[in-house]
Amino acid sequence: MGAIALAAVLAACSAPGAVDTTPPTVVQTTPNEAGLAPTNVPATATFSEAIDASTLTQNSFTLTGPGVTPVAGSVDYDASTMMAVYTPTLALAIDTTYTATLSSDVTDLAGNALDGPVTWTFTTGTETSAIAAVNLRSAGDFVLLAKTGISAETGPTITGDVGISPAALSYVTGFNETLDASETFAASTLVDGKIYAANLAAPTPTMLTTAISDMETAYTDAAGRTMPNETELATGLIGGLDIAPGLYAWGTDVAINTNLTLTGSATDVWILQVAQDLTLANGIEVFLEGGALAENVYWQVAGKVTLGTTSVFHGTILGQTAVIMNTGASLNGRALAQTAITLIAATVTQ
Repeated sequence: MGAIALAAVLAACSAPGAVDTTPPTVVQTTPNEAGLAPTNVPATATFSEAIDASTLTQNSFTLTGPGVTPVAGSVDYDASTMMAVYTPTLALAIDTTYTATLSSDVTDLAGNALDGPVTWTFTTGTETSAIAAVNLRSAGDFVLLAKTGISAETGPTITGDVGISPAALSYVTGFNETLDASETFAASTLVDGKIYAANLAAPTPTMLTTAISDMETAYTDAAGRTMPNETELATGLIGGLDIAPGLYAWGTDVAINTNLTLTGSATDVWILQVAQDLTLANGIEVFLEGGALAENVYWQVAGKVTLGTTSVFHGTILGQTAVIMNTGASLNGRALAQTAITLIAATVTQ
């Protein structure tokens, strides 16, 4: 074999590529140790290189506080940003020091271990952090918005616009509506506003498609909020309580059998996540105190919403199924339902 050919063979055999022996490092952590941290943000760590996600567990990434008390939560890894995220199950306590720790069990894709443990501490502020409002976008232009039907019995009183899509105007029943000459909306003596449906003239169909999409986006936003102030508050029997602003979650039905109060300022926000049905009993009222506004209260409900006879309810209902308002029920807010809305001599004001 010639010298040139031999050299080529030897070069090919000895060029498998460099072996990665460099351990990963942590280049950034949050919350920052300087200043006071919000009570509703996760702990994060960004690495110098891609990490083997299977090595990021609740054993290798921990959060404790106060002291060595473990904080329950979940661990996730975003490969696109090379960031590990520890999300507490509940909002953190105020005025408390927490310690996040990454152990040497964390490795990069080549199996190189983090030179750990890596720890950082942070202290939460002296007040519970406010949560952001849910952006309704164009869905907020409607007092009633549904996909499959809106039915009225015994003459409801509606203040605001009504929309239905993809169902047609024929699925809006009991309103004795008349089609406007423009054929873009209908009018009813029961509605201080306009009635829009997917089969009316342009630009109504496009406008409603956007509104329905915005309703679904708002539902997903509300349902996806994490780190609630409390879970399973009062085991879902929340009548008689006075609930402070914040995020609350239930994996069960929620029943309001005695009057409920929400106390806060005009800028405070409530998001109430209900995994099953929400029921307001007959004659029961939800009170807003301290300047609290219905526009800042969001009821995200995966099941059916039922407002009992002569009951009074406040807030935006983001329902994944049906909303039923029985005789004399009153809603100060909006009903945005992904199936149907039924009104029996009810009053809805936006």
